[in-house]
Formats: sequence, C-alpha cells, structure tokens
Amino acid sequence: FIGDLAGILHAVDQATGKVVWTYQTDGEIKSSPIISGETVLIGSYDGYLYGLTAKTGQLKWRFETFNYVHATPAIVKGIAYFGGCDEMFRGVRVKDGKEVFSVSAGAYTAASAAISNDHAYFGTFNNEVIGLAISSQEIIWRYEHPQRHFPFYSSALNVDGKVVIGGRDRIVHAIDEKSGETIWTFTTRARIDSSPASANGRVYIGSGDGRLYVLDLSTGDKLWEFDAGAPLSASPAIAEGKIIIGSQDGVLYCFG
Repeated sequence: FIGDLAGILHAVDQATGKVVWTYQTDGEIKSSPIISGETVLIGSYDGYLYGLTAKTGQLKWRFETFNYVHATPAIVKGIAYFGGCDEMFRGVRVKDGKEVFSVSAGAYTAASAAISNDHAYFGTFNNEVIGLAISSQEIIWRYEHPQRHFPFYSSALNVDGKVVIGGRDRIVHAIDEKSGETIWTFTTRARIDSSPASANGRVYIGSGDGRLYVLDLSTGDKLWEFDAGAPLSASPAIAEGKIIIGSQDGVLYCFG
C-alpha cells in the first residue's frame, strides 16, 4: 500500500507488482499507510483520516479534521492515535472511525507519535516535544531546548526510558520519558527530519548534512558515521542485522 501526491492510495500485489485497487482522496498523501486487521488507514491533505477495507479498497469510514493529516497514526488496542495540522492530538477507533480521545497540542503536528505504557510522545512545529498521558488526557510535560528553538518534524522513538527525536535545530535529543528533562544531545551539521531507529543499544538517524549517524543510546556518543554525500531525510529501517536508508540523490544504502 502506498500513497502519492495526486491523492491516490494504491494497493499493489507483492508478487506481481500489478495494481489490485486504487482509492482517490481529495488531497496529497504524505502520511504512510498502516494496517490494522482487515483495515488500511491513510491520512490525506484533504483533512481526513480514511479507513478502507484492505482487500478491496472499499471505504469503511472517514474521519474529518480541520487541516492536513500528515502524520502516520500509531495503533494501540484498536485505537489510531495521531496528531494533526489542526493542532489536535486524537484517538480514533479503527473499527468504526469514531473519535474517543482529543487533546489540544497547541501547535501544528506533522510528526508521528510514539505510544508506550499509556503515554504518547511527539514533536510539534511550536519547537516542543510533548509527553501526554492517554488515560487522563493530560500533557505531563513539554520539552524545549533552552537555546535553540526550531520545529520537530522527525517522529519520536521511545526506548529504555528515553524519548529520542531529531530536530530542525540540527540536534538529536534524548529526553527522560517521565520528567521531560534532557538526558543527552548530539549536534549534526544540518537539520534532522529523519526519524531515529534503535537496536542493540544504538540509535541510527540520518541528517540533512548527508550523514548517517550511529550513537550510543545511553550516552549519545558517536560510534560511527557514514557520509552519503546527499541529504538523508528518510528514516533508517533495521531488519535481519542490517540497516537500510535512502538518500535524496536516489541511492539506497545497506549496512551490515
């Protein structure tokens, strides 16, 4: 399943590459599709979150927000949690598209949330990272770098008690998940739109400076870097002991 800037969601057969079905929305699709059971969810710049039957592409429901839906939802226990460009953070039931949760984030949100232990963590264009308690619908902390005030487009990673996120301030931030206080920061040479990934006590993240950085999760110390020679805004994927990331000059890299 993949969306395009013409607003079309495509379902493509994995074995043959042939189109199975398409669904037309009324705005660009920059959100990534996510599957929950027999339902595929997709956000569109027409302001809706869509729930479609994965097998046929039939519309099950659509949920209206008041601005673009850029972020990819995170699904936990049948609820899709996502922030919007209407400055709201919502929970929508996958089964029927009904809203069950709504909190004002106070800012435009393009990043996807990390959900863990009844908490959501996400960055905003108001230069903040937010920690939110889902059950009580309360914002428990707001994090902002004391000197550098730039938006967060990168999606958060929650691992080992830390919220790790890249900022357009060129910094990788590791934040205590309970207090919202800084644990460590690491500065790159350009803004970071890449979302971090983690494995074996390491953080992998790309930067607009063209480098893939590998950092120690506990300390933020740099373990190694790779210079791709072109900006890395994509997020690294980790599988079978390998890291894969694409660069803006059209090259896909794989590291063992």
